[in-house]
Amino acid sequence: MRSPGERLRAEREGVNAVGRGGAAVLGAFLMSGLLGLGFLLGEAAVRVKEYERTVVVKGLSEREYPADVVIWPIRFSVAGNALAALYDTLDKDTERVLGFLKRQGISDEEITVAPPVVTDQWAGRHAVGQRPEFRYAAVQTVTVYSHRVAAVRKLMGRLSALGRQGIALTGGRYGDDVEYLFTRLNQVKPGMIEEATRKAREVAEKFAADSHSRLGKIKHARQGRFSITSRDRNNPHIKRVRVVSTIEYYLAD
Repeated sequence: MRSPGERLRAEREGVNAVGRGGAAVLGAFLMSGLLGLGFLLGEAAVRVKEYERTVVVKGLSEREYPADVVIWPIRFSVAGNALAALYDTLDKDTERVLGFLKRQGISDEEITVAPPVVTDQWAGRHAVGQRPEFRYAAVQTVTVYSHRVAAVRKLMGRLSALGRQGIALTGGRYGDDVEYLFTRLNQVKPGMIEEATRKAREVAEKFAADSHSRLGKIKHARQGRFSITSRDRNNPHIKRVRVVSTIEYYLAD
């Protein structure tokens, strides 16, 4: 029979053997798990790398529209040495201008009259020889704001009738101070955005086909700002509306 000491040593050796076996099994499981995790991470990295292939394209939509608002300032001047007489003449000339506009079909709602600007041309001039002939000069502005752009443009060509009545019209070349506006941008935006997006996709599809790839989903899209400009210097009543869409697509094999 074994002595108590021998039995104790045998029990300890059995426990150690079981512990070593459990550690080995645990290590095997851990190794298997790490290998599986490494494989999954490797697959994910490959997929992420594939998704990094993108193409950035731009789509342009550009259209021309007639302006729908015209702002036409009519300026005329009066000069004199008597301030009260100058204001009387200014009032009479203003009535002539208003009468002319109304006879041509311009309504009261389309007309605004600004306060006159009166200048003392002798102020600050000490030498008599440098003084202008008339001490006071006044400029009056009557503005037409209308949605009837074509009708107002025709009326502009008849403005010389006021000159024949003795009204001194001021300003630069015909049409220099006239402003034309396009206010229907919200109405045309959806169609132009759709057109710009479609053209961008057409360019992206062509690029994908040339590179033997397939066009994927949109990664990023940026809508440019709409710009409204005159078609050219001689046709400010025709507006060019423009927008550019920038879109980034994923590419796949």
